[in-house]
Amino acid sequence: MCGDCCGRGAGGAAEAGAAGAGGGRKRGCAGTALALVALAAAAAVAVLEGTAGGVSYVGDGWLHECAKWDADGRRLLVSAYSAVAAYDLASWRRLFLTRLDGPGDSTLADDVAVDEEGNAYVTDAKGNKIWKVSPDGEPLSVIKNATFFQRPGWINNFVGLNGIVYHPNGYLLVIHTSGGDLFKVCPKTGSVHVVKVKGSLKTGDGLALLSPTRLVAAGLVSRLVESDDDWETAVVTGRYVGPAHRIGSSATVKDGDVYINHIIGFGLGKKTHVISKAAFAPL
Repeated sequence: MCGDCCGRGAGGAAEAGAAGAGGGRKRGCAGTALALVALAAAAAVAVLEGTAGGVSYVGDGWLHECAKWDADGRRLLVSAYSAVAAYDLASWRRLFLTRLDGPGDSTLADDVAVDEEGNAYVTDAKGNKIWKVSPDGEPLSVIKNATFFQRPGWINNFVGLNGIVYHPNGYLLVIHTSGGDLFKVCPKTGSVHVVKVKGSLKTGDGLALLSPTRLVAAGLVSRLVESDDDWETAVVTGRYVGPAHRIGSSATVKDGDVYINHIIGFGLGKKTHVISKAAFAPL
């Protein structure tokens, strides 16, 4: 069909016209093919976008890694930069900005959780450790443990400790993205327990507690995880696949509903980002 649209096989006049135009018809055929590919890609994106069913917003950057629901301020907070900071919600005055790495360190500060005393815990996705920062922004300690390195090989350690939440019973739940391991960490002693999970959590990213016994792990495929023994063991009980071309990166809970933030934005100039409402299919 491409030969027909370029005029091949339509007689000498068509061929002469194409030659006289310097191959213009051939370029037109290529342009038509590219246009069709672009239309097909746009249609595919439109179908994928239709699976979101949540909130879309416009931003300047391509990557927005995290979005969290602020129940007190009744607003969604969206990150666009890698920083550890605290802001006053009434005035948006920055209270502190703390740099965590030292000279020569190779680190990647990723997710954050806060305990009942206001201490922040920040995961290092490259160095497999957890920084603890005081409510005033002072670095307090670093949690390191050989247990964080569960699986050998670079493919299982490309992205390390990532999503983290503080459980009301006084411990941290932390996920290892590439390895798929879920850890239960005591912030006071630094002890680490590997939660025995039935089902896969590979590519798991941001975490959110739906209840003390139910955990959401965002990712390429977002999962619902449940435990009935205080997170000694757990079971993956549900899955949600949103607009996969955007890649789920964090989860937040608003009024009992789960929303998945997608890290990649699309568009020229202003980028459109998506926070999708997750409906988990039971496994």
